[in-house]
This record gives sequence, structure tokens and C-alpha cells, in this order.
Amino acid sequence: MRKTELYFNNLSKQKKQVMEKNGNNRKLRVCVATCNRADYSKLAPIMFGIKMEPEFFELDVVVLGSHLIDDYGNTYRMIEQDDFDINTRLHTIVRGEDEAAMVESVGLALVKLPDVLNRLKPDIMIVHGDRFDALALATSAALMNIRILHIEGGEVSGTIDDSIRHAITKLAHYHVCCTRSAEQHLISMCEDHDRILLAGCPSYDKLLSAKNKDYMSIIRMWLGDDVKSKDYIVALQHPVTTDIKHSIKMFELTLDALISFNKRTLVLFPNIDAGSKEMVRVMRKKGIEHHPNFRAVKHVPFDQFIQLVAHAGCMIGNSSCGVREVGAFGTPVINLGTRQIGRETGENVLHVRDADTQDKILQALHLQFGKQYPCSKIYGDGNAVPRILKFLKSIDLQEPLQKKFCFPPVKENISQDIDHILETLSALAVDLGGTNLRVAIVSMKGEIVKKYTQFIPKTYEERINLILQMCVEAAAEAVKLNCRILGVGISTGGRVNPREGIVLHSTKLIQEWNSVDLRTPLSDTLHLPVWVDNDGNCAALAERKFGQGKGLENFVTLITGTGIGGGIIHQHELIHGSSFCAAELGHLVVSLDGPDCSCGSHGCIEAYASGMALQREAKKLHDEDLLLVEGMSVLKDEAVSAVHLIQAAKLGNAKAQSILRTAGTALGLGVVNILHTINPSLVILSGVLASHYIHIVKDVIRQQALSSVQDVDVVVSDLVDPALLGAASMVLDYTTRRIC
Repeated sequence: MRKTELYFNNLSKQKKQVMEKNGNNRKLRVCVATCNRADYSKLAPIMFGIKMEPEFFELDVVVLGSHLIDDYGNTYRMIEQDDFDINTRLHTIVRGEDEAAMVESVGLALVKLPDVLNRLKPDIMIVHGDRFDALALATSAALMNIRILHIEGGEVSGTIDDSIRHAITKLAHYHVCCTRSAEQHLISMCEDHDRILLAGCPSYDKLLSAKNKDYMSIIRMWLGDDVKSKDYIVALQHPVTTDIKHSIKMFELTLDALISFNKRTLVLFPNIDAGSKEMVRVMRKKGIEHHPNFRAVKHVPFDQFIQLVAHAGCMIGNSSCGVREVGAFGTPVINLGTRQIGRETGENVLHVRDADTQDKILQALHLQFGKQYPCSKIYGDGNAVPRILKFLKSIDLQEPLQKKFCFPPVKENISQDIDHILETLSALAVDLGGTNLRVAIVSMKGEIVKKYTQFIPKTYEERINLILQMCVEAAAEAVKLNCRILGVGISTGGRVNPREGIVLHSTKLIQEWNSVDLRTPLSDTLHLPVWVDNDGNCAALAERKFGQGKGLENFVTLITGTGIGGGIIHQHELIHGSSFCAAELGHLVVSLDGPDCSCGSHGCIEAYASGMALQREAKKLHDEDLLLVEGMSVLKDEAVSAVHLIQAAKLGNAKAQSILRTAGTALGLGVVNILHTINPSLVILSGVLASHYIHIVKDVIRQQALSSVQDVDVVVSDLVDPALLGAASMVLDYTTRRIC
């Protein structure tokens, strides 16, 4: 009972503060104007959020544009089905579907909107996106001194939509953007930093929980009873208003390719832009509406549409939905032409920018159909609406209405979220060692915000479950710590195929860890992209981004720990090799008759200089009562380790010193071979044993290396957790564009 009272008391205080700030103890009157089925899918989650807080907001809904046209599905009905009261319906579309009709439609909307806005008197108008109808809304509101909140500003696509979107940005007083790049574009356009909210796309709040619902009944309803999941295509293509003739030809080629591909296909009618009438004629000319493999529809409710694309074998066309929302499911997408050329995309999107032949589109279908990609969260993390509602509550109606522009020099990235605290772009980093499993939240600057450690289980099933559990807990904690997780990077021992995210062969330290797909279970669970690489490679990546290799074109990292690993950076890029076996530096042979190595060979660096090798030698000395010296002791149940050998050497044990010198010499000979083979500009020794070997290694280089490489510097890494930082760097440095 006490908790309930406390909750409502806090709610009452918050309400009072907002109302006092906005004057007259009244609620914030918000007008949401929606023009078509696409913008409603983004605005509806916000509208539901506003409706759920009647103590703070009054909601007015204005419907106009293609919502009210029968040929485009009378989509205003879905707004009514969602139980929203439509305050005003405005018929603003002049039919003709050409350039002149678009201009006339804007003019008609400008004539009708003033009466509506005078009657509603909203405190703020929410406008979405880049449609010509939205431009009329923003123009009317700006001229009538009504504050404008623009959703999805700052993005880049590739058509006239860009010009309209940026024009609305200049009219709007507040901005809600979806990606970091969009935020930077708004800042570059001189918008006020304090009035920009990086929230993510509102539709993602629904998308990220959508895939678990019953979907087969929806698939059967729209595509037929005989269709299976992942065995159909969704096609959605719109005219490009800056090149209508070419876009119609491209649509014709797309339909020809889909007919040839011979898979069941759901084709949605295009939007109302200039050229849409001609595209519908092409559909009818080819008999698409009566073809047994096609289902042509004017509109699919958004809840059902996302189920259809989530379980499709492929989506094709040029809709922004393909490059934005569909990435949340990892569904393959073929993006045709230039309409979305500037959009940020996940790796599930294959661009066919010059879609000028049927064969090229058909080839893309063969490449993409049926694949499954990692889920992408480029456009949102499922928490956009709470951020937007807080942002709305923070608006002070007593502030001057006149916009302020922040002209160059533009301040460094300081746009703020609703709590005026910048969310930290971060990665989840996983380090799978021989003993411990570690998960960390790592910021863009390489700061470990929080770290979790558990002993690593011995079986595959226990291990994978623990990884998932720790990552889920860390991702939840990241929200509380104001960190936005961009993806997951995994560092693990053994040979790794980073392209597929698969551990091919593990070291003997980690059992049941061969042919293990790490990417899929993590991506499916967290809805995040996942990268996997060998721990030695991750150490090199960590040095390249955060350590002493930063800015260097060529360097080598050697890890000295339980085993010996390494990574090679050449011309700023990590070298993996033809079979992902490059930089297995621990298995460079430095003696033909040396001790046995865990790899099956003998005389490897790892057989001399690894923690395992030192432990082996320490046990031998202990068994012969030659390890302990004055000042040392080993408890009865304590395992003898490399630590005891190092301690004995420091206390003057000559045999321990000799073993360490031999180990350091073996490592030094390996470094000499690296200098002669790769000729890097720097060698970085990393790991717990590096400081014990550095001087011996430098002595060996002076004695054994060619004079031309003796000046190459060898240093000890100053990074505390190179494996975790390297895993994080895979996420933080990743770029996702692919071109066909």
C-alpha cells in the first residue's frame, strides 16, 4: 500500500511541475496530424503513449491526405479501429498522381488548415517525415505560431523527400531523430542542440516485441493456406518523383523478375506520389492482380504487415520500411534504385542502385532469398516513446517561440536527451577465456562502464546459456546506466570465422567449443548485431582503437597469458588469412627439439613462454623440492602455478630465473621472426606476462635480428582489458553499407 501511495504522490508532483511550467495549470494540448499509412505506423505509438497519460496531455487527431481515398485503402479506418477520436478529416488530395497534382494538394491543404488550427489551438503540432502533406502542415503551423515537433528529421534518402524533410526541419522548433548520423545532420544544419532528442524510431517500440506473436494465420490470410514461413516475398515499390519515367521502367523490370523467380509474392500498391497511377497500370497490364503467384493489396494493417515482413524470405522494392524497420528482424532486403540511396542500412540490405535489367534484379533475388541476417537496431532500441513523452513534458511554453539557430562553429556532439544527460554509445563486450567468462559494457571512448565475471562452465549448453544470461542482464543494466548498446562483440580462443560468427576450432582450454555458431543465438535473443573473433585479433583491434597502435599503419600484438596469441594489423586492417589462421604467433616454432605444445607440435613459442608452460616447469621444480625459497610457501590444497615460478625467480631462485630467461628467449626469437617476415613499425606485448619478458625480448632482438629491424620498438601494452576492448571495438568501428 505504501508503494502505491508513493507512486501516485510522485505522479501528482510531476504533473504539478509540468503544469506550473506551462502556465495556467493546464495540460499540454498536442495535435498529431497523419497523412498516410506509413506515417501513422510511426505516429501511432506516440499517440498511444499520449493517450495513456491524460493527466498530462490532451490529444487532437487530424487526418488528411491519402488516408481518406478509397483507392489507397481508406486507411483512416485503422485509426478508428485503434480507438482514437478523429477531430478533423481534411480532404486535401487533388487526384492526378502527377507533379502538378502534388503542388495543388499542398495548396489545398494550406487553404483548409488555418480554420482547423484556429479551432483546435494546439500547444504543439507533431509532424512526421518528408511527405508533401507534412510540408503543408509544418508551413501552416509555423505561420500560425504553433510549436512544431518534427519526427525523423536529419535523415538522408535520395529523392525530393530529402528537400521536403530538410525544409520541415527548418520550420520545426523541436526534433526527434532516430540515428546518431541524423542527429549530426541536424546539428550541421544549425539546429539548436538543446532541442534535439535522439530517441530512435517509435515504430521499433512495437517491432522488437512483434515476432513472438502468432504469425501463420496472418501469412495464410494474405498469401494463401499453402504458403510457408520464409518461402514468400513482400514487394513494395513507390515512384521516384525526380525520375518518374525510370522508376516506372524499374517497377516493370521488378515484376518481370518476380514472375520469373516463381515465388508467392505479396505486392502492395504504391503511395500517392506522382507516377503511382502509371505504376498501377503496369501491374494491371501484367495481370498481377489475377496471377496465381501474386496477391496485390492496397493496404495491410501495420501489426499484420510487420509479421509478414518478419517471416518473409525476402522484401524487395524501394520503401523506407525495407531499409529501416525490416532490419529489426534480419529479413533479407533488396533495395532498388536511388530512392533510399542515402539511408543508413543494416547488413541485411543489398542495394541494386542501377536496377536497369531484369537479370540484375533476378540475381539479387537468388542472392538474398531465404537468408537470415543478424537483427539490427540502427533505427531504435524499443524505448523511443518514453523518451519522446519526457521530451514533450520538458517543453516550456513560456520560452520565446522564435527559433534560435546555432551557426558554425558547431559545438562538439552535445545534443541532449530528456534528462539532459547524453546517452553513451556503447558495446557489449564478451571475453571467453580458459577460466573466466567476462561481459562488459564498454563506451565509445574505451571506458569499461561495468564488468561482470563468472567461472566458465565446462559444457557447451551451460556455457551458451550463461553467455545469453549475462548479456541479457548487462543489456538491461545498460539502460539504467544511460548507455545505448549498439551491438555485441565476442573474443574467444581458437580459430574463428568472423564472417559467419562461428568458432571453427577451439583451444584445448575450452572443451565442446568446435563449430559453434555464437552470432545467431545472441542476435536472436538481444535483437542486436553480433561480431566474433579470436582473442589475439581482438587484442590487436584494441590497440588499434584505444592503445599504442592508434594511428599506426602496421603493427603486431603478442598476447602472453595462459596461451600465446597475436594479431597483425597491416595497412590499418586486421589480417585474418585465407582460412582464418593468420597471426597464430604462439605456434611459431623456435626449436626443432623443444617441449611438446598443445597444438600437437613441439618447440612452439607457446610451449616455452605461455602461462601453461611456466606452470608445467613450476610443478617440475616443486616435485623436486627445487621451487620454494626463503619467503615462499605453497598451501596444502593450493595448485602450483606460473605465479609461484615468477615469485621464486624474484626471490633469487636460479633455476626459476633460468626457466624465465629461456621462455623470454623463445618469445624473443619469435619476435625476431615476426620482424623479418612482416617488418611492422611496432610490436606490442600484451597480457600478464608481458612485463616479465620485455627486457629479455629486447636483448634477443639486439643479438639476433637484422640491423635493419633492430630499431623497431617493442613495448608493453598499457591496456588493462585488451580482449574486452577489442571485442567492443568490432562493434564501435563497424560500418554496415553493402552494394551489389
